[in-house]
Amino acid sequence: MSLLSVKDLAVRYGDLIGVGAVTLAVEAGQIVALLGANGAGKTTTLNAIAGLVPPAGGQILWQGKPIQGLPAHQIVSRGIALSPEGWRLFTGQSVEANLRLGATRLADRKQLPHRLDHVFTLFPRLAERRRQQAGTMSGGERQMLALGRALMSAPKLLLLDEPSLGLAPAVVEQVFATLLRLKAEGLTLLLAEQSAELALEVADRAYVLQTGATVLSGTGAELAGNAEVRRAYLGG
Repeated sequence: MSLLSVKDLAVRYGDLIGVGAVTLAVEAGQIVALLGANGAGKTTTLNAIAGLVPPAGGQILWQGKPIQGLPAHQIVSRGIALSPEGWRLFTGQSVEANLRLGATRLADRKQLPHRLDHVFTLFPRLAERRRQQAGTMSGGERQMLALGRALMSAPKLLLLDEPSLGLAPAVVEQVFATLLRLKAEGLTLLLAEQSAELALEVADRAYVLQTGATVLSGTGAELAGNAEVRRAYLGG
């Protein structure tokens, strides 16, 4: 049984179709990548899994049980956390305050100091700036904070929406090294990423979305070597 299974997911915004037929599976301990151009449905898929938008059809199974349509706070409580595109931080609050807000649904409040220590170990820059307002930080620091905030709920599955977007190459390298470290610690990750080359370097499995539907899937190595994927996303 897959940790997460999405079958024929459909999401509509009024008369507009966000996604129409997305199917994917995520096994425990994997990094799985969602690839596709802008408008392909990557963000909508993650938002539906996270409970931020209601599905119009299909099924989302978490550890074998349906969760489609549950509110976001219940999804977090079940062990799924989202680090959204654009960070969506509380910019007038400190780094530590943003992190503590990420722990609102933490089941065992006694874990809070441990969760903070874990995030500060992963991102020493955040420890140095724990009293600094989030709105005064660089883009790379904000991405670290968004990741750290999602990790504060002690998730079993981390959803990441475009973690490399707008970041300098050195920061991107650091972020993706952290993702591999999290995987080594036992965390499962589902990653929506426009940079297919980056995603396929770390992904155990990947799915390609096009106009709201899953059109290709395979291991990271298989899709990196796929001529269609190379033409569309890797410039080859």
